[in-house]
Amino acid sequence: MSKATPEIITRVEELRSRIEDYNYHYYVLDDPRIPDAEYDRLFRELQTLEAEYPELATEDSPTRRVGSPVETSFDEVVHRLPMLSLDNAFSEEELRDFDRRVRERLDTDDDVEYVCEPKLDGLAVSLHYEKGVLTVAATRGDGYSGEDITANIRTIPSVPLKLRGDDVPELVEVRGEVYMPKAGFEALNRRLAAQGEKTFVNPRNAAAGSLRQKKSSVTAKRPLEMCAYSVAVEDEGMLPATQWDCLQQVKRWGFRINPEMRLARGVEACLEAYNELMAKRDTLPYEIDGIVFKVNRLDLQQRLGFVSRAPRWAIAHKFPAQEELTVVEDVEFQVGRTGAVTPVARLKPVFVGGVTVSNATLHNMDEIRRLDLHIGDTVFIRRAGDVIPQVVKVVPEKRPGDARPVELPKHCPVCGSDVIQIDGEVVARCSGGLYCPAQRKEAIRHYASRKAMDIEGLGDKWIDILVDRGMVKTVADLYHLTVKDLMALERMGEKSATNLVEAIARSRQPALWRFLYALGIREVGEATAKALASHFGSLEAIAEADEEALQQVPDVGPVVAGHVRSFFEQPHNRETLDALQRAGVQWQTETVTAAERPLAGQTWVLTGTLSSLTRDQAKEKLETLGAKVAGSVSRKTACVVAGEAAGSKLTKAEQLGVPVLDEAGLLDLLAQHGLWPE
Repeated sequence: MSKATPEIITRVEELRSRIEDYNYHYYVLDDPRIPDAEYDRLFRELQTLEAEYPELATEDSPTRRVGSPVETSFDEVVHRLPMLSLDNAFSEEELRDFDRRVRERLDTDDDVEYVCEPKLDGLAVSLHYEKGVLTVAATRGDGYSGEDITANIRTIPSVPLKLRGDDVPELVEVRGEVYMPKAGFEALNRRLAAQGEKTFVNPRNAAAGSLRQKKSSVTAKRPLEMCAYSVAVEDEGMLPATQWDCLQQVKRWGFRINPEMRLARGVEACLEAYNELMAKRDTLPYEIDGIVFKVNRLDLQQRLGFVSRAPRWAIAHKFPAQEELTVVEDVEFQVGRTGAVTPVARLKPVFVGGVTVSNATLHNMDEIRRLDLHIGDTVFIRRAGDVIPQVVKVVPEKRPGDARPVELPKHCPVCGSDVIQIDGEVVARCSGGLYCPAQRKEAIRHYASRKAMDIEGLGDKWIDILVDRGMVKTVADLYHLTVKDLMALERMGEKSATNLVEAIARSRQPALWRFLYALGIREVGEATAKALASHFGSLEAIAEADEEALQQVPDVGPVVAGHVRSFFEQPHNRETLDALQRAGVQWQTETVTAAERPLAGQTWVLTGTLSSLTRDQAKEKLETLGAKVAGSVSRKTACVVAGEAAGSKLTKAEQLGVPVLDEAGLLDLLAQHGLWPE
């Protein structure tokens, strides 16, 4: 094999530079610089040279977008910063309420400037670049971790493999939406139909299916695009001061941003932008389901902060849902994880908003009575927020003579237990609790989930098998499983069985809040579980507390208190807790209660690598002491914990005079309050 001459090396570099420049003008600026035929000739020349001189092939070459025919699995990627969802507004009043809350929190009567971004109907992705080169791409997943789709993302022409310019940070994360344009979707479906393959219902499903192909060569043939909507760097001081300018920076680096994006000052300008975009909706070359309004100034975003899984500084104003008429052919009742018996309408299939709908939620019997719904009725179906089909109206004049009223079943359709309805609640529930097969699988899934008991390896497939074979009837049965039991299952080898038994064993001493969350008490999410654990200190105290005492906990109102009280009053729940204790599960008590949290009101920052515990473990312990753990350093930061290889956050802390603790200092602090050693 001949060695590349300096002239050939120069030519390869020139081709790469020109092709990436043409890609930028074509995909980002919508300004083609050469005919497609000329582009194809240059691309083929580069391919030929790289094949003849393999030492010149690089990972960031434009030719690497063609994809691989080799099947790949999707590894988990944990997001450095959570990919939060957005709260939704479905009316003008809700948008005005959002703007009012923003101004109240900012303590201003002045109009706030917002960036108005079309809400593309696709999939959110996170792209990581090191020294300007794409290294990892991941889906949003559950917001905290997603799937590694790097090989497939590399095939999308509008995703730069290498960022442009000389001002690219060492590490940068760009988030955006991968979507399929309408024309590409229609062409893809025509091609699939001609090949006798299954077609896609809408562009979003087509984008999702294309992005999660096991062979990236298949993804490479799909007409996908990506539009950026946010950026994050290690040192936030490197970013411009506004969301608008951040997106302009991202565009200069080589990303497409939405050309319909605009600025609006005040809620009236936002409503004007919403109405104008809705009028253009059907003429746009891609699907959108609303418009996202974001407070433009980043410093104001930081002041506003977050609530639960959504930022307080952004909201998605959804377009009105599309409606169609259809017939209710039957009403069935489903049993959920918490025992809720929910009516579901079985519909004559109807096409609504790009999807064929055959089922719709009816919520509860109160909703059925409000609608005066009968089986056989003709009804309006709406895809609320273009996502969840629901029955919104009955057409009484079309009711047939043999229409039947809907009745709540007296017995659970799954386990036969009595269906009960607690006074003051609109939801009816199966009294079978954790013994009901319908609830059993979901209860175990929730119990084993990452935020709960975090039993690695106990996925949906194994839960289904264990329950279906009668090996696990309650969560307590998990702790009696042996390696021998598991090896009897098909495709469960000794190593996998051992790993699963060990993972179950590791969950025997959970933090109190994790165990409380794992029990699946209705309305008790992660934040509420932490608040209850911090306030009462022990499960026994929570179990014995009356509703009045429970309502002394921040964010616990009458409804949540009622659910907690009801849970611990049920004999079968008490039996399950006793069985867990007999199986060796011993949930921890809180050594620091809310009344004695020494770091309450303080903001701490973690940076660098810790050797004695993970960053997540350190964060959890600092939160136990009352601290808020943030991702960036400011003058308001109370302390920075710096592990090995601490970077720009440590430098900024020193510049601002923020106190710094090393790992030993952190461990001493935790030890003082009984949080170390574990």
